[in-house]
Amino acid sequence: MSFARRFTALCFILLLAAPACSWAVDKAAAAKDYTLEPGDVVAIKIFQEPDLDRELRVSQEGELYFPLIGKVAARGHSLVEVEQFVREAYDRDFLVNPQVNVVVLKYQIRTVNVLGAVNTPQAVEYPPEQRLTLLDAISRAGGFNRLADRRRVRLTRTLVDGRVENSVINTDDLMSGVAKDPLVLRKDDVVFVPERRL
Repeated sequence: MSFARRFTALCFILLLAAPACSWAVDKAAAAKDYTLEPGDVVAIKIFQEPDLDRELRVSQEGELYFPLIGKVAARGHSLVEVEQFVREAYDRDFLVNPQVNVVVLKYQIRTVNVLGAVNTPQAVEYPPEQRLTLLDAISRAGGFNRLADRRRVRLTRTLVDGRVENSVINTDDLMSGVAKDPLVLRKDDVVFVPERRL
């Protein structure tokens, strides 16, 4: 086979592989952006320090406990942030430029409740390593039924400090693109779709 043909064949193979490589990179980036929750189980590996490798569960207080450095805040932080916290803590007193890798082994089940005038009211599971928008959650609950008032959808959220926040959303604006914010939900949010007033 001539050089030109071999080069063309190689280029074709690389072109076919590019989408798969891009997907894998996107997925890896999404995994690192995942925000930890109590109950998640993570594996921590520190390069050339096998005695410090651990499998840990995020406590109900939202913390991970490490040898030598103690507690590290995890709840609400991405894997990249936790890696940085751990790296800085070990680097400060115990190791020289440690290489830290954190991956999730098991995700705590996270749900949002979608109630009211949808076809299948239910607790919708929040997919790991992804965002779940208001419209996604309603779609997973079977979509609006024929009586739904799409302009007065209520979102109830419990904040970290215990306060309850209520919002009324016009989902017609979200679907038409008038509202640019995709309205990303959080774990334990409650979405209630009322019926239209006749």
